Amino acid sequence: MASNFSFKDKTVFIFGGTSGINLGIARSFASAGANVSVASRSEEKVAAAVKELQALGSDAHGFSLDVRDAEAVAAALQDHSEKAGDIDVLVSGAAGNFPAFANDMSVNGFKSVVDIDLLGSFHVLKAAYPHLRKPGASVINISAPQAFLAMPMQSHVCAAKAGVDMLTKTLALEWGAAGVRVNSISPGPIADTEGMKRLAPTQQIADKVRMSVPLQRYGTTSEIGDAAMFLASDSAAYISGAILPVDGGWSVAGASAAALAMSQHAPR
Repeated sequence: MASNFSFKDKTVFIFGGTSGINLGIARSFASAGANVSVASRSEEKVAAAVKELQALGSDAHGFSLDVRDAEAVAAALQDHSEKAGDIDVLVSGAAGNFPAFANDMSVNGFKSVVDIDLLGSFHVLKAAYPHLRKPGASVINISAPQAFLAMPMQSHVCAAKAGVDMLTKTLALEWGAAGVRVNSISPGPIADTEGMKRLAPTQQIADKVRMSVPLQRYGTTSEIGDAAMFLASDSAAYISGAILPVDGGWSVAGASAAALAMSQHAPR
């Protein structure tokens, strides 16, 4: 894929970087010359992602772990530091989701998403800080429109992602003096991702979601990758604490209608 950005010899670590949006971000950075490492729970997905990134010319490393395990996250980052040195770009994107009305959701179901999205993000960010290049590192959290837009069947994600956005803003304050920038990307409906398959499981619902986007189309993982590279680049050197919607205007005009469309496939 073509890119106007160069990350030659830069080190990028992407948590959740073996599928969907996060793998798209990994491909973008690798295609721009970065050495990209990834981490996720599935050993098979980690191996496949590393192989793909190496084929793009990246000196890639992979780690199989659960972001809910703080010790495993810290150990992986220490191992990575010994192999690849300081991290120039950190992307925290591990996430969980399933559609369920709050009254139908178990306590464990709610807790699982909060533990992965919010607590997992804290584990990643806290453990990564000693290994970030200072000054100059860029940290990017992957948020979601649910952080600021209430949606049916998404109470767990709304709560978790709102926390992620506030964590982004707080760490931008705390880490700024060290020269570390912290931002979030909030992707809208992105084609060919597991998340959209779960939230829009039928063609009818998928079409309603698409038509609710002002640009009248789904986004692509490479477009999220472009946004991530921008935030990590020198062009964004004075941007920190920002929540960047990359959603075709969905959060401005269409998300409420889309949320209602999504809710129609779940029994009450």
